[in-house]
Amino acid sequence: MSFGLHAQSNDIKQLLDDIEQNNKQLKAFQSLIESQQLDYKTTNNLPDPEASGYYLPFGTHTAGNYTEFQLSQSFEFPTVYGARKKLIYKQEKQLQLKYEKLQQEVLLSAKNYCLELIMLNKIKSVEEQRMVQAKKVFDHAQVLYEKEQVGILELNKAKIAWLQNQFALEQIENDENNTMIALTHLNGGESISFDQALYPDLWKISAFDSMWQEKISTDPFLTILIENEILSSQFIKLQKNKGLPNLTAGYNYQGIREQNYSGIYGGISIPIWNNRFKVKTANAQLQYQQLRTEAITADLLSDFRGKYNKYQLLLRKFREYQNTLEALNSDSLLFQAYELGEISYMEYYIELQFYRQAFDKMLQVEFDLNKLKAELLKHNL
Repeated sequence: MSFGLHAQSNDIKQLLDDIEQNNKQLKAFQSLIESQQLDYKTTNNLPDPEASGYYLPFGTHTAGNYTEFQLSQSFEFPTVYGARKKLIYKQEKQLQLKYEKLQQEVLLSAKNYCLELIMLNKIKSVEEQRMVQAKKVFDHAQVLYEKEQVGILELNKAKIAWLQNQFALEQIENDENNTMIALTHLNGGESISFDQALYPDLWKISAFDSMWQEKISTDPFLTILIENEILSSQFIKLQKNKGLPNLTAGYNYQGIREQNYSGIYGGISIPIWNNRFKVKTANAQLQYQQLRTEAITADLLSDFRGKYNKYQLLLRKFREYQNTLEALNSDSLLFQAYELGEISYMEYYIELQFYRQAFDKMLQVEFDLNKLKAELLKHNL
């Protein structure tokens, strides 16, 4: 299958690699990560130093004008910065996991489009053969009509069937172009080519328990849930450390006439009100994250098992279709019977539609199998 575009990639793997590099949504998220990482780091900065001074020349005094200058730096208790640094590291890791989750969604969408192109290519090949067959039937009906062996109604039915095959082929080509437009969009507008004609994967998949264990260890969405718990635990440690007093250190100068005093300035906050209930709130948040992880994991396990069972069912169904239809040569045999006058056109058409519908159903099941397998193995993208 070729769409007349500049060749950059011609199979699913190469195309997905290109999309991973060119997708604008992924590029935008990478920029967001850089911005957010810098924003996280600003939360662990020291407050700005403060400078203040007094010059008091007015009033009733004989000792001279009073002058005072002070330079100070406030900061939280040192362990707070260490706890917050670990929290920032977890937040940055979570951003990367969110990027991987978005990347999988983009690549799964692209892979589904590729599978759709393969299916359309298969259907297109079948429809081209059917159109040739329909033209032969129409030509034969026209010969019979000229010999006055069939009526105009039967000739018109044969012509309509031929036109329907032409329209079906045009519709497939339109679907191909639309799918390529969607893929080009996912590739950041960069033109692509895709000529893979066969589905890439074998039907066999691993046992359910093995696949689920692989999923929970590599799927970024599940990892994000676990990281949310770790993040909440680290936030508890931060809040406990923030219950320690804040400190202030600096330099102070005071002077009157030729006399002056200078030295170290120090201060400490008394942690009574500011951190009240914050540790309890953080503990409640951790409990929420733990319960949420359990609930979502249970839902995902149920959904994954359902898709796995559906895949096994579709695989059995596909093999039954395949084993049954591969041994048949229905189109050719039916046409021979019609050509020899053993069956009427209506009998030929009805029987032909029955076998063609079964073959089309097999192609659809084959597509559904590949699409479902792509979803089951989404965590590997």
